[in-house]
Amino acid sequence: LLNAGRGAVVDTEALLEALKEGRVRAALDVTDPEPLPEGHPLWRAPGLLLTPHVAGFSEGFARRAARFLAEQALRYLRGEPLLNVVREGY
Repeated sequence: LLNAGRGAVVDTEALLEALKEGRVRAALDVTDPEPLPEGHPLWRAPGLLLTPHVAGFSEGFARRAARFLAEQALRYLRGEPLLNVVREGY
């Protein structure tokens, strides 16, 4: 699941349950509530990437993003390490 639009379009409780059960992975640039309070369960949810509401559009972004996505897909298919991976405890 990828949400970079509006936090309220995702049922946070259902998402948390699905993440804990390993049925889904997610990347959220927006949350409900936002900002996400300290101690909220999303901070520790397995299989979740959180970004601080930084998704957006700028000149040339679509072209760069498409190139990056293609490169990441090729790396994955070749069994190579992905770029820009942030691990817990960074």
